[in-house]
Amino acid sequence: MTQSKSDIKLGRFLSLVLRHEPQAAGISLDERGWADVRALLSGVAHTGRSIDMETLERIVRENNKQRYAFNEDHTKIRANQGHSLQVDVELTALPPPRYLFHGTATQFQAKIQREGIQKMSRQYVHLSKDIETAAAVGRRHGAPVVIRIDAEAMARDGITFYRSENGVWLCDAVLPKYFDPKFIWGGI
Repeated sequence: MTQSKSDIKLGRFLSLVLRHEPQAAGISLDERGWADVRALLSGVAHTGRSIDMETLERIVRENNKQRYAFNEDHTKIRANQGHSLQVDVELTALPPPRYLFHGTATQFQAKIQREGIQKMSRQYVHLSKDIETAAAVGRRHGAPVVIRIDAEAMARDGITFYRSENGVWLCDAVLPKYFDPKFIWGGI
């Protein structure tokens, strides 16, 4: 199902609130990144945006990246990953697949190839399990470049990996030595 433009716009605001700036809706997150749903609905409404529980549930359900999750009784909500705030979303370390992929834009490629992939303002580096998802991430910033990463070698070398509730693979950083030089796809 395709999200409406208003749901997409509201979803972007929820992403800002639940990942970076809860104060934008006048709320707070607990140490696990959870927000009280009633406080969120009230806070978002006070910003002049139209939202109710049905709309919030629809946005969570239909978000193409599955960015958000409710607790069991839908009294709390949080972003699954991507926080610039220090929260513990209760990730479990998992062995990664052989390869993971990082999508970026061509203007960042030279720096990444020199310095590796850094988490920047986020808690973790985000990696995708497939080329298509990584390319979509790269397209958000321009002509995409996808780098294949030897995640298995990283894990052998002691790097810890996590997989978020929505399937995004996370780690602290990726050094250039783990890039597959035979597989850097770009410019499409």
